[in-house]
Amino acid sequence: MYEYAPLLVFPTIMTFAGATDLLTMKIPNRISIALVAVFFLLAPLMGLPASTIMMHVAAGLLVLSLAFVLFAVGGFGGGDAKLLAAGALWIGMDGLILYLVGVTLFGGLLAVALLAYRKQPFDAYAIPAWAYRLHLPKSGIPYGIAIAASALWVYPKTPWFSAFLA
Repeated sequence: MYEYAPLLVFPTIMTFAGATDLLTMKIPNRISIALVAVFFLLAPLMGLPASTIMMHVAAGLLVLSLAFVLFAVGGFGGGDAKLLAAGALWIGMDGLILYLVGVTLFGGLLAVALLAYRKQPFDAYAIPAWAYRLHLPKSGIPYGIAIAASALWVYPKTPWFSAFLA
């Protein structure tokens, strides 16, 4: 039964992360911690070789170090940095470039969509609080949406799927 877990757990947690960021503009630490913990639980159970696991860990650490720099200079939120790294842990080195390119592309689309949304007039009493917050010009961008979208886009190309399909 556990062999189906990678097909459901990672996409579910990433979708939850994106939705949480959309609604609250925050990505709680427990989401990234859950992704890391479940990776280390499932990787050996799914039969990923130690060398493959180590390459996934290297991808996660590389992205964490780069994302930390972005966080330090104010280009990224802390939750975004941790989620990006946790996603890289699951994606691994083989899909890392595609994952990061996807984050950039989805992030650009998200930024354009938010700019268009923020130009629209609205009645503050007629929309939920999260939609009002997104409409504010200085509210930032819930980048967890772009991170989750890219992760879900690249995930089918990872060893998790090839192990399942084998």
